[in-house]
Amino acid sequence: MSEPTLKRSIGYTLLTLYGLGTILGAGIYVLVGEVARTAGSAAPSAFLISALLAGVTAFSYAELASRLPRSAGEAVYVEAAFGLPAVATAVGWAVIVAGTVSAATMARGFVGYLDVFVVLSPSLGILAIVTAVGAIAAWGISESLTVAGAVTILEVAGLVLVCMVGGDNLTSLQNDWRSLLPRAETASWLGVLSGAFIAFFAFIGFEDMVNVAEEVKEPRTTLPRAIITALVVSTMLYFIVATVAVVSLPIDELAASGAPLARIVEAQGVSPLTIGFISLFALINGALVQLIMASRVLYGLASQRLAWSVFARIHPRTRTPVNATFVVTIFVLVLALTFSLDRLARVTSFVALGIFTVVNLALLRLKREDHKRPPFSVPTAVPVCGFLLCGGMMLYQTLGFLSTVLK
Repeated sequence: MSEPTLKRSIGYTLLTLYGLGTILGAGIYVLVGEVARTAGSAAPSAFLISALLAGVTAFSYAELASRLPRSAGEAVYVEAAFGLPAVATAVGWAVIVAGTVSAATMARGFVGYLDVFVVLSPSLGILAIVTAVGAIAAWGISESLTVAGAVTILEVAGLVLVCMVGGDNLTSLQNDWRSLLPRAETASWLGVLSGAFIAFFAFIGFEDMVNVAEEVKEPRTTLPRAIITALVVSTMLYFIVATVAVVSLPIDELAASGAPLARIVEAQGVSPLTIGFISLFALINGALVQLIMASRVLYGLASQRLAWSVFARIHPRTRTPVNATFVVTIFVLVLALTFSLDRLARVTSFVALGIFTVVNLALLRLKREDHKRPPFSVPTAVPVCGFLLCGGMMLYQTLGFLSTVLK
């Protein structure tokens, strides 16, 4: 009897919703306050800078997915480009780390919105969400993504609701729209760049889409279209919501809230229960898709003999990598119970930037060595810019951290 394989059941719409679900999750529902803490009223600019960083790399991912539609995408790309299994393995594990830390971030954010309804022990809330998400991920890919897709539609509706409720406050920008931009002094720009680093977490998710490539119908064309669509939609929503946020609440109040979007709605005299309810599902959804991604990368590494073979086993009934899913779920739980929201988001952003830097370099090498044009292709300038932007942001954050430590 042949071994069971992953099931190709994901089309363009479901894949786009999957990408949107992981991008929208914790990014705007939790981190808009954290971004405002450092960027101030220029928080929308911080989100746009992050969108530029992510957008260039997203186009690189789109071509790579068209060239090599495989699970454990980043590890596959690096192995194909450089022929170095050790480096490919390191990149694959870095992706798993980014996914698990990201899911843990969303589990922490879940507790903040849960307080809108009931005061519960943070540890108990985290245990409940992580266990539920792990069970759904093990259930089946089409079932998991159907759940994720439905919740993504609910997430978008929640963001639209915030914009409608707080939209009247946008009239204050008629004479003060420059407040959304960084001021000329260095301190303002440093704050915005620091905010952009946190906001970058909000765009992490498009790369997760390549790691379900072996479960996508016609992946060489479907993946690029879905990646670009998800990024464009999320950028538009982020900018509008961040703008509404900074004109609706004082920055200190926005930064101090554990449930910033619920607080914005409440400040306009509307019950926060609806947006709080949607936010809970958004965070569950974000954690779900990150956990699915990390487990698929672990499966992909194992199937290429770059990780223990036990993680390459597919359950014959669910057709999912249950062993990999179980281990990733445990790691998410430990991280969520151990670290703060801000620290988790910063670690995720830093690891993701490192991965993106290497992936852009891999595309440059592949374009030079293999002149066959895949169904989706980008100019060489795209991975060059992606490499410089992501590498530069990593260097900036490293220098900032060292200067803080050495003071």
